[in-house]
Amino acid sequence: MTSIDLNADLGEGFGRWRLTDDERLLSVVTSANVACGFHAGDAVTMRRVCELAAARGVRIGAQVSYRDLAGFGRRAMDVPPAELAAEVAYQIGALEVFARAAGARVAYVKPHGALYNRVVRDEEQAGAVVDGVLLADATLPVLGLPGSRLLELAGKAGLPVVAEAFADRAYTDEGTLVPRRLEGAVVTDAESVVARSVDLARRGEVDARSGRRIEVRARSLCLHGDTPGAVDLARRVRAALEASGVRVEAFV
Repeated sequence: MTSIDLNADLGEGFGRWRLTDDERLLSVVTSANVACGFHAGDAVTMRRVCELAAARGVRIGAQVSYRDLAGFGRRAMDVPPAELAAEVAYQIGALEVFARAAGARVAYVKPHGALYNRVVRDEEQAGAVVDGVLLADATLPVLGLPGSRLLELAGKAGLPVVAEAFADRAYTDEGTLVPRRLEGAVVTDAESVVARSVDLARRGEVDARSGRRIEVRARSLCLHGDTPGAVDLARRVRAALEASGVRVEAFV
């Protein structure tokens, strides 16, 4: 039977401000990309999400990013490789404390926002992320875009690599994500998101923004937790996947 992991970005709050409905999303997804304080999240939020995830058997992932709270980690930044590696390791280590306290462990690493997009092509920044993961835990899987420099370098370094796809993001013909600044970069129609999810899981294909059918083979499917109606959409996606014969389970 075909299987796929469902991951979502969670813990994206700070202080009294909360963006994601963590508790309800954790009843749907199988992996949680937890913000580690650099683009969102704080100690209390990280601890709470880890406790909720562990109680539900959801895998905990460190969602590392550039140090950019004001820009939600979506602004381009130039960070020296040694500094970026140290900051990636720092974020993983911080989340590991709360994961362990909840009776779990950090199970994987996924970059966020501008860093995620940068390491698709930028070898220096991708190498720095890999170095940071190795510094924190040389057994951690790295989640990223198929064909990215990040996954290539992580694999060469001996780290497990996991390709992911996005049902609610538009793709270029080359298989990269359409930048958010462009119209149509985010797929907002629920029916389309559900249909794309099934196509990605069962066929490893999706329609690019141009209309061209492209191959995107992935082991994990990302559902953004900060979109309106995210919980209901996530439930619909999971129900459609299971109805089509896809087993929904964590990749680790």
